[in-house]
Amino acid sequence: MIRSARHDHELTQQQLATALRAASGNDSVGRDEVARWERGRRIPSAYWQRWLSLVLDISRPELHAAAQRSRALRRLWR
Repeated sequence: MIRSARHDHELTQQQLATALRAASGNDSVGRDEVARWERGRRIPSAYWQRWLSLVLDISRPELHAAAQRSRALRRLWR
């Protein structure tokens, strides 16, 4: 979902990370973390879901539901 929304906004992973840092005032996210989210290696916390929602114009409930689905799938793969 994040990759698709990022592409819809014509952003690179670096540009998304920069936008998240600017919106949140938190410098702890970079291109590498965005890549992990997109590959499903990590699931954005509620904190970052809030800022992803704002920057990518995705509803917070939609992001939360996607995170829950990803967590459920990860449990199945273990």
